Amino acid sequence: MKLDILAFGAHPDDVEISVGATLLKYSNEGKSIGIIDLTEGELGTRGSIEQRYKESEKAGQMLGLKVRTNLNLGDGTFEVSHENKVKIIEKIRLHQPEIILANSLSDRHPDHGKGAKLVADASFLSGLDKIKTEHEGIPQTKYRPRLLLHYIQDYYLTPDFILDVSSHGAEKVNLIKCYSSQFYDPNSEEMDTPISGKEFFDFIEGRMLCYGRELGVKYGEAFNIDRTIGTSDLFSMK
Repeated sequence: MKLDILAFGAHPDDVEISVGATLLKYSNEGKSIGIIDLTEGELGTRGSIEQRYKESEKAGQMLGLKVRTNLNLGDGTFEVSHENKVKIIEKIRLHQPEIILANSLSDRHPDHGKGAKLVADASFLSGLDKIKTEHEGIPQTKYRPRLLLHYIQDYYLTPDFILDVSSHGAEKVNLIKCYSSQFYDPNSEEMDTPISGKEFFDFIEGRMLCYGRELGVKYGEAFNIDRTIGTSDLFSMK
C-alpha cells in the first residue's frame, strides 16, 4: 500500500505525542498515513506490552491509519546496524511514502536519537539499487522518499520550520490519552514517571502554543530537516 506519510517512532506513542496534530490534519484531508513503531516500549515503567498494543490500535483508529507495524527491534537496546536499516528499507520500499517523519535528532531518551539516525540512513539507502530487499518473496525496487523530517520531542530544539496545526491541536490531547497506561490516570497505582502527571498535558499544549505564537496562529508543531527547504509560493509562507 502506497502512503502519503509514513511516521516512525522509537516507541509506541512517540509519534502521537510529537506530531499527533499533524497526522490528524492530513488524515482529515484524505491523505493516506501509516506508523511504524521500532520497539514495543517494553522497558517503560508503566503498562505492559499487551496494553500498549491495544492503546496503539485505539490511537490508530482515531488517526484513520492505513497501516501500523511494530518492528520489535528492542526497547533501549536496538542499534544503528545494517540489519535494522534493511528492515526499515523494506518498509519504505513497500509503502513508498512521499514524506517520512522520524524521531528527534537529539532528545532525553537515547532511543530517539538512535531512531532518528536509523530511519535517516535507511531513507537514503532505500534509493540505492544495489541494496536488494524483498517482501513476501517478491523483489523490491529502489525508492527514496521526497522528504524526511525529524519531529521535535521533549527537548526544545530550534525548529527549521513550524506547521500550523491550529485546527487539530485540541484534539491531539485526546489522541494522546489513548495511551492511558502511560499518562495521567487518577486511579492508577503504578509508579509516577516524568509523563504520568496531569501537568504533562499542559506541557503538550504549551509547546504547541509556543510554536504557534511564532507563526501568529494558535497551535504549531515543529520539525528539523538536514537540507535547505524550498517553496514554490512565497505568499503561502507564514
